[in-house]
Amino acid sequence: MILIIAAVFFALFGFSLNAQTLPDRYMVDGVAADDVLNIRALPSASSENIGELGPDTLNIEVLREMDGWGLVGAGEQSGWVSMNFLAPNPVPENELPRPMACFGTEPFWDVTFYPRGVEYNALGEGRRDLAILSEAVALNGYVIEAQEGPTLTRTMTINALSCSDGMSDRKFGMSITMFTEAPDGNDVRTGCCTLQVN
Repeated sequence: MILIIAAVFFALFGFSLNAQTLPDRYMVDGVAADDVLNIRALPSASSENIGELGPDTLNIEVLREMDGWGLVGAGEQSGWVSMNFLAPNPVPENELPRPMACFGTEPFWDVTFYPRGVEYNALGEGRRDLAILSEAVALNGYVIEAQEGPTLTRTMTINALSCSDGMSDRKFGMSITMFTEAPDGNDVRTGCCTLQVN
């Protein structure tokens, strides 16, 4: 009986028991080599153009869809692109998506996951390579443990929760909490993450 009620609830409200809750990743498709895909302020072809994506752009993060339009990052703001010109560029199942960038403010820091490595940057500290010790994947997030040298460990939890950097009008689909364990003291930092790394 409970399963039937749950199934009816999910069907009525548009949820799926198997739905991926993280943002989806796309690439531009069907745009001529000498043209661009416009990013609009509102989900309408007559809305103001606030940016553009080249015909070969990969790793476009779509946070949500509405009436054939997808909400994407556009610099310091978010805008809408026609889904007719995007094709899936999916994140592999059971893997941490790469590339992916996470960052925070006060202090300014970022960690970027590339196909061939991970790097951490912080204002006044410079760039440092991280060695991944372990990573785990869930339907709605990731946990990564990384080492920076022999005595410093960074444990990062990335969740499929909407996020704001507090400085711009851009929306992000993932948040991060990073716990750093170091000989000179532990530290917790929070921020936002994006799959849109171009």
